[in-house]
Amino acid sequence: MNISREFEIKTERLRQLMARKNLDAVFLKRQDDFAWLSCGGRNYVGAGDLGNCGLLLTGDGYFAVTSTVESDRMMAEENLGELGFSMRAGAWHDASFEAGTIASIVPGGRVGYDFGNSDNVAADIKDLRMDLTEEEIGKYRQIGSLAAQTMEYVACGIKPGDSEFEIAARIIGEMEARGLELVSCMVAADERIANYRHPLPTHKRVKGRVQIGGNFKRHGLVVCMTRYVHFEAVSERLRRQYRITQLIDCTYMAQSRPGESYQTPLSAGKEVYEAQGYDGEFDKHHQGGPIGYAGRDFRVDFTTPGLIKDHQAFCWNPSITGTKSEDTILVTREGIEILTNPTIFPKVTVEACGREFIRPDVLEH
Repeated sequence: MNISREFEIKTERLRQLMARKNLDAVFLKRQDDFAWLSCGGRNYVGAGDLGNCGLLLTGDGYFAVTSTVESDRMMAEENLGELGFSMRAGAWHDASFEAGTIASIVPGGRVGYDFGNSDNVAADIKDLRMDLTEEEIGKYRQIGSLAAQTMEYVACGIKPGDSEFEIAARIIGEMEARGLELVSCMVAADERIANYRHPLPTHKRVKGRVQIGGNFKRHGLVVCMTRYVHFEAVSERLRRQYRITQLIDCTYMAQSRPGESYQTPLSAGKEVYEAQGYDGEFDKHHQGGPIGYAGRDFRVDFTTPGLIKDHQAFCWNPSITGTKSEDTILVTREGIEILTNPTIFPKVTVEACGREFIRPDVLEH
């Protein structure tokens, strides 16, 4: 991948933001923003909002600010050396080093930060992130395909008697073996599928059916999906409910078009809930929204401002108690591209808004 071109596009966007905001520099330290600007780098040793290294962009230069604990790895393994960042590293116990370094590079200047209360530009940075570059789209396609294959590969090996923890361990292990990091992993066996919208794994063992899913990332980009495995026959009632859930999901996808408000797909999906006799289910769980360098950039509701962008990723996740439909897509002016298409799983065609979508069916052992 040509990360130098990707980096040039992003630095140009940031400098345009600086001009609009009358800023002399921006300092990005959030884990998601660092991944974005460094073209997939990691500034963390554990999950959280802020990382251990910040990136300072001025009108004519770019600098990395961290401790000597992290500096060598940042330059060698997290793209900073390749991208030409100038490293500023201080002792781990020098609490004033970061602020002092920024002040020395931008003396008397106005700096925008993606954290804290002073000149906070986090929302502006997030907005810049959502318009994916050609290089990011190429990476996203690879990540989506790899993640879907991995999830479905694990699903094919699930057996009755496996615990949710054991299944989650296999999912996470196989993802990590392929370079995909855990953001979240959910596993629900039997009645827990209907009991909880966010089923974190437990010691419960699978009897008749299991739902697996989660968010995984590589190069900072997050993909999300959900799949079902059955060891008992799928009832006609449940199959019909799953198809309706997928119909709602495909309606969200079809109505996600550049230039439309975020309420356009949300309203269209809500109408399908109501038309199919499931209007109360809309209120039981959020419906998803934009995805990218976070599990969701935000959850879309009827007050969400702004317009859908060209080359923006989404993960809608409609659910009806006991079923859920969830995959990662790319929205473009040419149409919708599903990044986590089913690979090993059986497939079904769902028609929504005059378009056919290939969706995963239930895997029946």
